[in-house]
Formats: sequence, structure tokens, C-alpha cells
Amino acid sequence: MKHDPIASGKRKSVNLTMDTGIVAAAREAGINLSQVSEAAVRKAWKDISDARWKEENRDWIEQNNRWIEENSLALEKYRLF
Repeated sequence: MKHDPIASGKRKSVNLTMDTGIVAAAREAGINLSQVSEAAVRKAWKDISDARWKEENRDWIEQNNRWIEENSLALEKYRLF
């Protein structure tokens, strides 16, 4: 099982304001709004977290890529592709 860095294992009731047409369509389709909302928030958090990490580590990534371009990969001669 994968570790979820933001899940606490506890549940909390919250109020969301949504367009009534969307709510009606979701109910008609049997969509669980809590699960869909939680998945959307989790994805948004991950996207922001990934973007923040890339920005914080941009210099290192650029230096690493430059070094690889100049020196190639350490085990390049053993690659099968």
C-alpha cells in the first residue's frame, strides 16, 4: 500500500458550495461527491507540491543535466537501449 502524505485517516464533515445542476447530475449518475472532491483536492495538492519541489530544486536539476551532457551517464556503456 502506498503512503499518502496528506491523509490523516480521520474524517471531517465540511460544507461545499456547488452548482445545483452539477449536484443533480452527480446524484443521477451515482457519483459520490465526497470521494470525487477528496480526489480532486489530493491531485491539486500534489500538483502544487510537485511544482514547488521543481522550483526549489531547479538549480540542482539544471546542474545535474549539464553534468550528464558533459560527462554522460556513469554506466552508459552497459545500457541495452
